[in-house]
This record gives sequence, structure tokens and C-alpha cells, in this order.
Amino acid sequence: MAIFPVALATRVQVQGGHFQPGSSGGDGSQVTRAVAWVAIRVQVQGGHFPAGLATRVQVQGGHFPAGLATRVQVQGGHFQSPTSPELATRVQVQGGQTARATRFAKRPGGVSAGHESPLRLKGVVPSTAFGRPRAYQIPLVARFRGTTARHGWVWRGRAGWGEFSPFDDYRPADCIPWLLAAREAADFGFPPPLRQQIPVNVTVPAVTPEMAASLVESSGGCRTAKVKVGERGHTLAQERARLAAVREVLGPGGRIRVDANGAWDVDTAVRNLAALNRAAGGLEYAEQPCRTTAELAAVRRRSSVPVAADESIRRAADPFEVKRLEAADVVVLKVQPLGGVRACLDLALRLELPVVVSSAVETSVGLAMGVALAAALPKLEFACGLATGQLLVGDVVRDPLRVVDGCIEV
Repeated sequence: MAIFPVALATRVQVQGGHFQPGSSGGDGSQVTRAVAWVAIRVQVQGGHFPAGLATRVQVQGGHFPAGLATRVQVQGGHFQSPTSPELATRVQVQGGQTARATRFAKRPGGVSAGHESPLRLKGVVPSTAFGRPRAYQIPLVARFRGTTARHGWVWRGRAGWGEFSPFDDYRPADCIPWLLAAREAADFGFPPPLRQQIPVNVTVPAVTPEMAASLVESSGGCRTAKVKVGERGHTLAQERARLAAVREVLGPGGRIRVDANGAWDVDTAVRNLAALNRAAGGLEYAEQPCRTTAELAAVRRRSSVPVAADESIRRAADPFEVKRLEAADVVVLKVQPLGGVRACLDLALRLELPVVVSSAVETSVGLAMGVALAAALPKLEFACGLATGQLLVGDVVRDPLRVVDGCIEV
């Protein structure tokens, strides 16, 4: 009897047992219940695999109650997991039992698995360390990233709550850092904070000027606004009107930034940013005006509006290209897509550019992960994009994170 209670599986083979994940495996295995993890090319034969995020894992005649493993083989024995977060490479166990992996890979950003973790000293992390994931789906107050609702999973671990909520357009492999971030929050907690208040910006989707003004007015005193532009179906005139409405509410002392999510080519970006800069009465910066890092560098050379890199960091094979090409004045870091708070701290240190911490439109559980990063950064020069709770109709906690006088308390 083999039990494999995993959620998102690709090319999974299960023989002589039971497969219980959240989507059909590549071999046509039936999926009956989503629990939360991601498996890729996993083989389970005659044993028990009750966890995690595995890549090319083989389990034969034994028990593998662990987490995130790469190229792990277990035969005729018991593998109780590497020290969390379980990121093990090329571990072989035959005819016996091991309580710890002998080699650890590195997290995205270069932070070793288990880095600064108090649980590393406590030995094996049993499978019961994983709380039962709870799925959620919450409508959005306005369409955002082409969707009208946000969904994901939250669960409680030894250190607190974690959230796993990748967007629908992410491939299974792209979800790996999102899971790492959730596991870090649930099982290890966060580094000590260096500040107790985080200044935040209000996020304004591609909405009417009236709704844009209302969102800023109800933002809890935010003095900075990030306004979505470049949305398909919206004209430049509509975007100028949206920015003018935001400026009217903020007044001359407020700050406005725009986010195009890579919608423009270089020439369009330069032309549109000049018009939007005038409409806003000055822009703090433009976030990801073009898709590629080389295009960002070209816009930065030709436009007077500072450039911030978002997708060129979190979805890039080489985020350091931003630094090499001098493509940005600011980098935007999001905890889930980049693999956790510690991975982001390491990345910020190596990029050597001012950082804005932003959310992926999460619940208060995910937002708390972003707040932890903003609180731990050595320098915080800009308001952070963590006041996105108001974009959700509800939340998963009784007392959601609130913005007071433009700040969120740590």
C-alpha cells in the first residue's frame, strides 16, 4: 500500500497502492483530494510517501515522510527527512534508516537550506510537523492580473502560519519558491525585525477615476499610491485620468508610482511615461515598463522617470542581469515568488539597489511574510506594496493586517 497525498503532480507513477493528490499524474493516475504540495517525476513502489515537494524521487519498499527532495532514492528502509526545510540532493538509503540528508542544496538566492534555523539543532522533523493545509478562495474587489478571485492554501507549522498561493499562470516548477517561502514561514519563522512600522503604498488597479480616488481615500492614510497602467483594453487617456484622480486625493506631497507589468515596448514606454508623468504631477518610478531586462535598461537611458524591476527579478533566470545592465534604480522583491524572507535578504544584499517589498495579493498570512522581510532589511527607503488586503473582499484571519497612518505594525 503506497499513499501519496500530494496536490500538484507531474509525471507521477504509483504502483501497488494509493495516489491521493490534486491533479492527474502524467500516467493518468486519478487524483481525489488536494492537500498542497507539488511533485514532479515521482515514483512510489510498495511504500508510503506522505509529503512534500519532490523532484525525481524514487521510494521502494519503505517510508518517506519528508518534504522537498531532489533525486532521492529510498529502498527497503525508512527515510524520515533531511533537516527542514527539506531540500536534499542525491540522497540514497538502502536497507536501513537515516534521520538526516547528507548533502543540502541551496535555496534560490544562495541561502543554504536550514540557514539560521533553530530547528536545525533539533534533528529530524517528523511528518506531523506539517499542519493540514486549508484551501481558500476570496473574490477581489476589482479585476487584477486578469482574475477576479485569489486562491491558495494556508497551514500552521511549528513557528506559525505559511501561505502557498501561486498565480494560475505559474508552471509547477515555478511554484517551488512559493512553497519554500510558505515552509519557511510555517516551520522557521522570520529574522529579528529592525523596525516596528512599515510604510506602505495603496495599490490602485485599472479602475475608473472615481474608484481609484475611493481606494486612496480608504487606504488608511497611505501617502504613496501604485497605479496599474498598460492594462489591455484601457487607453492612455483613461490612465491619465486615473492618475489625475489619485493625485487630487494625495495632494502635492503624495507620491505616485505606476506599474505596467511589462506591457510596452521601449518606444511606447518612453512615450507613455512622459504623458503619465505629466498627468500624475511627477512619478516616483515606473515598475517593469517593458518585459525584458535589456528593454528596461533602454527605457532607463531614455526616460527621466526612474525604473523599478519586478518581473526581471522574480521571474528571471538571472536576476543579477538587472545590476550588470544598470537596468533599474529600484528592485521589487516579493517573498513567495523568490523563495522566502531569508532568500530575499540575501538577494537584496547582492543586488546592492534600493528595495521595495511588495505582495502577490495574498491574505494576511502571506502579507505578514512580506512585512517580515521589510522589517528585516538593513535599509528601507521606499513605501512597500503590502497594503493589498483592501483588494480582497475577505481574509482568512479574524483580525487582518491593517494600515494605520500609512503604516503596518510589525
